Amino acid sequence: MKRNFIHLIAVAIVLISTTVACKKEIHVTQVNLSPSKLILLVDNTATLTATVYPEDAANKTVSWLSKDPSITTVDDGVVTAKSVGQTTIKVTTEDGNYFATCNVKVVSLLPEPEMVLVEGGVFAMGCTDDECLTMELPTHQVTLSDFKIAKLLVTQEMWEFYMDYNLSYFKSAPLLPVEHVLWNETQMFIRNINAATGKNYRLPTEAEWEYAARGGKLSAGFKYSGSDCVECVAWCTVNSNNKTHPVGTKDPNELGIYDMSGNVWEWCSDWFDEYKGDSQINPTGPAQGVAHVVRGGHWDLGPKRCRVSSRHIGEPGNNDDFVGFRLVLPID
Repeated sequence: MKRNFIHLIAVAIVLISTTVACKKEIHVTQVNLSPSKLILLVDNTATLTATVYPEDAANKTVSWLSKDPSITTVDDGVVTAKSVGQTTIKVTTEDGNYFATCNVKVVSLLPEPEMVLVEGGVFAMGCTDDECLTMELPTHQVTLSDFKIAKLLVTQEMWEFYMDYNLSYFKSAPLLPVEHVLWNETQMFIRNINAATGKNYRLPTEAEWEYAARGGKLSAGFKYSGSDCVECVAWCTVNSNNKTHPVGTKDPNELGIYDMSGNVWEWCSDWFDEYKGDSQINPTGPAQGVAHVVRGGHWDLGPKRCRVSSRHIGEPGNNDDFVGFRLVLPID
């Protein structure tokens, strides 16, 4: 009986040892914080998400810290904006070996583009003048719903506010259009402004861009956006002095929109494709492609390329000093 009791104790010790061995501690290898950049109005809140890797270590607790509690406080990932300024939120793993940060900007006012309502309608998209290029043909009927489009190009001042950097070549004034912008960078900007404002800004489709450039329902049929006089509405080779110019300094078109001819090319959301002759309703372009569309011409092109029908291929890696963009806001 005594031998059996001793045997049971030995078995129990082995089982306990095995269980302890199976519960080997898993160490954190990485921690991410999303988003990594946050813009808030005073008294507003936002939630940060901390993700710990590997997944088996996700039950590790993390601690939160605001570098300047007078600007922001943080409680289990919920950030509260207290006063105007810039600070950093830091999340640290339980063992203190890994951390991630989020840069926070608290402001009293968010800069947003002034938007112009474009009433939907039907128009002939493509070349309708006597200087047609092959990629502008055939002309085809397009029907569009209402939307809003920015009165002005995105400026360097607005870009820097949401992006914290500026790679533009021409930098003599804050109201110059931002340029040297990759298409993917426009998407980063849009994510940042949407996160800050709670809105749904996006790039215009090519059809929306051309309809707005032509003046929508108020169109007078001009060759350029707002006039048949290129120097009245556009910065191009005839008057640019080899540089961009502050937005809104030429005459607007029929809808009150500026710089849709000249100054900088403008990114559209569509992948580039040759036109078809079919009628379309709210077209968005092909589902995939190798390059996006840019429209409007720029400061180093002649008048022919600044016509409202002029279009060009924007390579994905194209970020030269000819390319900028403006925003659209859908109407729900």
